[in-house]
Amino acid sequence: MGHLRLGEILVRQGLITEKQLQEALEAQKREKGRIGEVLVKLGLISEESIAQAIAAQIHVPYYSSKQSDLLKPQRDQDLEKIVSLDFAKKNCVLPLSRHLNSLTCVVADPLDLLLLDNLKRIAGCEIKLVISTSTAIQAAINEFYFRQGAEGGSSLLSQAVESSYAQVKEESLTSSSREEKHIDTAELSIDKLVTQAEAAPVIKLVDLIIRQAIDEGASDIHIEPFENKIMLRYRIDGKLYNIPPPAPHLHLPIVSRIKILATLDIAEKRLPQDGAIMARLEDRNVDIRISTVPTLWGEKVVMRILDKGSTPLALSNLGFDAKQIELLRKVLANPYGLFFVTGPTGSGKSTTLYSAVNEIIDPSKNILTAEDPVEYKIEGINQVAIHPEIGLTFATVLRAFLRQDPDIIMVGEIRDLETATICVRAALTGHFVLSTLHTNDAVSAIVRLIDIGIPHYLLAPSLVMVTGQRLARRLCPKCKEAYEPVPAQHGGIEFKNGLIYRASGCEACKGSGYKGRLVVAEVMPVDDAIRTLITQNASHRTIKDMARKNGMVTIFESGLRLVEDGVTSYDEICRISVDS
Repeated sequence: MGHLRLGEILVRQGLITEKQLQEALEAQKREKGRIGEVLVKLGLISEESIAQAIAAQIHVPYYSSKQSDLLKPQRDQDLEKIVSLDFAKKNCVLPLSRHLNSLTCVVADPLDLLLLDNLKRIAGCEIKLVISTSTAIQAAINEFYFRQGAEGGSSLLSQAVESSYAQVKEESLTSSSREEKHIDTAELSIDKLVTQAEAAPVIKLVDLIIRQAIDEGASDIHIEPFENKIMLRYRIDGKLYNIPPPAPHLHLPIVSRIKILATLDIAEKRLPQDGAIMARLEDRNVDIRISTVPTLWGEKVVMRILDKGSTPLALSNLGFDAKQIELLRKVLANPYGLFFVTGPTGSGKSTTLYSAVNEIIDPSKNILTAEDPVEYKIEGINQVAIHPEIGLTFATVLRAFLRQDPDIIMVGEIRDLETATICVRAALTGHFVLSTLHTNDAVSAIVRLIDIGIPHYLLAPSLVMVTGQRLARRLCPKCKEAYEPVPAQHGGIEFKNGLIYRASGCEACKGSGYKGRLVVAEVMPVDDAIRTLITQNASHRTIKDMARKNGMVTIFESGLRLVEDGVTSYDEICRISVDS
């Protein structure tokens, strides 16, 4: 078995040609990764075909994703203690059963001798192999370690703490009446909460909740208490998904543990609180913002995950097309001026702003930022977190910045006339200023600034660019479905390629048909023609018509290009934008 190579097996069985193998080997040198992953990415073969070919060659059983019952580990064998979650996910392996002196495991790569040796070592017994695809195995891992099994067993999240905290329910809820729970008459003492929050099972539970969310690519974690249950939800690609939660009586210890990590006051349950946690994940740090609010049945916690390592902060990684990136970089090279990113809440404005700043970091420039809060920590720039409760407002910080010999100033968001005025005057006096606004499109930023009180004769010479954007979900590359669009069903639009794609749904995307998101934008450089219209107090429509005449592509039009390229669906672009 040790002399076999995957590429040779696939060529021998006629599944790929020698030429295709060489193409994949060349791609592997550039992109790294395993040869099987490269072949699948190039579209030369499917995961299922690879797994079946290996199984036939080395005479090992193959379990397809359709045989999901076969991929469910046996209960009551403590298999999760033999093979840890981290090892399972990192190596794409799942223990299925143990019998006498052998452990049966499903793997994606049975030719990985190092993995087999490690399995023998940690299990202390012989290993029997079953083969499946990495997609099916990862889904089975999630099912086993994190979710309720079909047999009704509790998830590992609950199992990790259930036995140690069976008594917490009795201690924390001495009465089951609604009134008593509402006024918190039976809550645990602070000392007991601290003790329980720092106990190993609760620590493990909170760590698992956070780690699973990061692995799933979630942007937010919601922990919500209700009368007889907890709701645990992850926001993935802009949509909230229910995750099987821990037992209700664990709500207090969980919240207390999160508060301790975020250095919040665990005794204060009547007022909202905000904090932050720094989590270490393999080779990178992940910032997690914590927000708590009191609800009828206890404190709701939302954790915002800011994983800079998952998407490097660069304009080229966000979804802008080549022409838009060229326009952005040209303006970002300006020595002074006012640059805005606009869009509704959750449209990726902050990430675009950080990516823009990342493009212009230079040791010869003094860069300062005022943020509420600081979302990403970037080496080489001076970042200040706003604290209005102590008088540290955007306006206060900006005035101080102007005495700090700045070249570039980033302001997290313009919310009032005072902040807007300081930004405009800074841009007029030789500084490059970047900020965000909540508006529906690029041109609306001009209208908004004038509406809040910025004189048009000051705005016109200071403004250099406005970018409006939304976030669209990417079609899952493994299951997207091609079809021939009917113009009558697509607003009369005729697509150049004849075929476009729609969402389907598979294990890799959890049935949603989408995986990941990208920016869909309109980039509007402000030239002399638009400046003239601003000084004339022209209407939104007049300015937009001029921007279109100058070559600006609207959000909707940018989205249609992405539909033609097979990156997203027509339905998704219609959902996020309105062409006006």
